[in-house]
Amino acid sequence: MTNPIPRKKISLRRTLHNKLVHIARHPLLYLMLIPGLFFLCIYKFWPLYGLQMAFRKYSIYAGSNPMDSIAKSPWVGTKYFVKLFRSAQFSLVLKNTLIINGMKIIILFPVPIITAIMLNEIRSAMYKKVLQTTIYIPYFFSWVMIFGIFYSLLGSYGMLNTLIVKLGGTRIRFFTSTETFRGLLVFTEGWRETGYNAVIYLAAIVGIDTTLYEAAKVDGANKWQQIWHVTIPGILPTVVLMLILKVGHILDTGFEQVLIFYNPAVYDVGDVIQTYVYRLGLGKMDFSQATALGLFNSVVAFVLIVGANTLSHKTLHRSIW
Repeated sequence: MTNPIPRKKISLRRTLHNKLVHIARHPLLYLMLIPGLFFLCIYKFWPLYGLQMAFRKYSIYAGSNPMDSIAKSPWVGTKYFVKLFRSAQFSLVLKNTLIINGMKIIILFPVPIITAIMLNEIRSAMYKKVLQTTIYIPYFFSWVMIFGIFYSLLGSYGMLNTLIVKLGGTRIRFFTSTETFRGLLVFTEGWRETGYNAVIYLAAIVGIDTTLYEAAKVDGANKWQQIWHVTIPGILPTVVLMLILKVGHILDTGFEQVLIFYNPAVYDVGDVIQTYVYRLGLGKMDFSQATALGLFNSVVAFVLIVGANTLSHKTLHRSIW
């Protein structure tokens, strides 16, 4: 008597057969996946090989090419992580990163939600489109262009400081003062990102069933009560999703923005993990230390995303997965 085939193997065979049948029926759909898979392998999976540099004393001259150099560099274990955690500079950049991103989350996260609700309440379609386009346009500006705009306005001899001096005041060093630099980063990111994020919430508001508003009106709810009891609960899944993503990227402060805006005068309050990695890797050619810091950043981001998603699932019963 032959042994029966386990159910798991039968289920696996059926699944594989169904997948192959689906591929045979829709070959063009799977053909369209090739560019995306190619991009994923080349730019996402293949670079993971370079994470070994965090555990090796990497020398670019150890081999005939960068990949060969990684393989031939001596293994040092967690040496660079220990060195990193004992470094006073690491403590400073971690503190700056958490403070700046914490300010951005606390101050900027509610702004696009409020903006989207206000845009939704505008009854004039033309005025609504013009206003929405106006606040959305800055998102397409590069950080170099934004720096130029704000430097002409807030620089030591910019329009605002010129006006302050004419009124008898003293110039405010927005770009070189440790007291104002973090606020400048938060304000400029809010100016650039609010319109884009507001569109996301506005799309969520449009998807709310209009009969809910009609039912609220029948029950005697005024406009504020409709917003509180219909609009906000309706966009809550989107709000939770965006908040989880924000928390997960709390160590990603915005590399391009900080790199363009900061200068040695504000390193103590503006130097963040990503700019420190940039200076270590390309400035000092310390690739192993920079890789160790980048890996630490990625692991913490992963833990935060999973933790925020789990907390949201248990408390709000809403999550990404």
